Amino acid sequence: MADAARKTAARAPAPSGLALYVHIPFCETKCPYCDFNTYAGIEALMPSYVGALANEVGGWGKALERPPLRSVFFGGGTPSYLPTRDLTRLMRAVRAAFDLPRGAEVTLEANPGDTVRERLAAIRRAGFNRVSIGVQSLDDEELRLLGRRHSAEQAKAGVAAAREAGFGNINVDLIFGLPGQLVASWEHTLEEALALAPDHVSAYALTLEEGTPMAADVAAGRLREPDPDVGAEMYRLAQEMLAAAGYAQYEVSNWAKPGRASVHNLAYWQSRPYLGVGPGAHSYLWANGLPALEALGADGARFATLRSPRAYIEAAAGWSPDGAGTPDAVAKSPLVSEREALTRAAAMSDYLMMALRLNEGVADADFAARFGEPIETRFAAPLAECASLGLLAREQGRTLLTEQGRLLGNEVFERVVGAAQG
Repeated sequence: MADAARKTAARAPAPSGLALYVHIPFCETKCPYCDFNTYAGIEALMPSYVGALANEVGGWGKALERPPLRSVFFGGGTPSYLPTRDLTRLMRAVRAAFDLPRGAEVTLEANPGDTVRERLAAIRRAGFNRVSIGVQSLDDEELRLLGRRHSAEQAKAGVAAAREAGFGNINVDLIFGLPGQLVASWEHTLEEALALAPDHVSAYALTLEEGTPMAADVAAGRLREPDPDVGAEMYRLAQEMLAAAGYAQYEVSNWAKPGRASVHNLAYWQSRPYLGVGPGAHSYLWANGLPALEALGADGARFATLRSPRAYIEAAAGWSPDGAGTPDAVAKSPLVSEREALTRAAAMSDYLMMALRLNEGVADADFAARFGEPIETRFAAPLAECASLGLLAREQGRTLLTEQGRLLGNEVFERVVGAAQG
């Protein structure tokens, strides 16, 4: 397992406050592997959608008593597909509804085809200071397989344009383990991506999600089923090459230069409170030093927004929080389609599953401070079993995934959930 210096080298400061996720469901085309709540061909909804979304942002700012934000993340979908004026309007709504500290991380997901220097400069002026570019591959044949609407050269030009536009914090997303993909091709993508000198790299193994066109093609034999052993080899290659290039792995699928770990995504992995706005967005709110959340208690609530963009627009356009405080807003909002008051056991298992994704793992002291009891009280048996299988290790009061555990993380998470439910 990596030493302490490697574990902490990429960590950014952990500011207090709420992480805000803003969902943009529009795509010019939908990729065949994607099962996110995104849509192509509904551009006519953009104007009414932006107005409804701005209204939802304002409503939550009122219900939560204008809390401070630790980060803002515009994801999708393809947020860069929205006109710049709409992105600017939404950022104004965020600033009006929440306390957004100067220098807080504000990320926009972007397709390489949308990353023209002049437009990116305008997006910077709107308040975004981090851009996450969906490169996915730097092989044109693989990009066609993935249904991407850019070429390898456009992806390289997009990253260069973001740097020229003044972005000092750039992430590139990559996917490996594609049907028929060769290790040599993945190595080429990594080499080309590293030559672009991004500040952060996210490298995800392809997951064939049920109901997607790519999963159907594999099931029908039109595409070769990805080989998990080859995928594991690609993952290890990514670890080696990124480490050699000065990137510290801080989470299962994420690497960063010093100080460039994703503040927003760390909120998820550290089980800090986050709010999602837009159709299908998820939220997790609990009393974490934010006065408006105290009534939710230490374990809090999870909830999700209506998935249909049209239903969302209708509900969000006229929404105003009914009554004061967070519990009323969660219970009575017409935007909330699913609600769950978390039990202590569920909050514990969520905390463990997310924190174990981090290189630093779970600290005994942090777990005890969060839940008022030692980790061994409920999870001694599954943690011991996973350690005996070589999936977990203990280091200086922390529980960590081993290298093998990173490849078989679901084996660990299933045992953790089972212990919590038992």
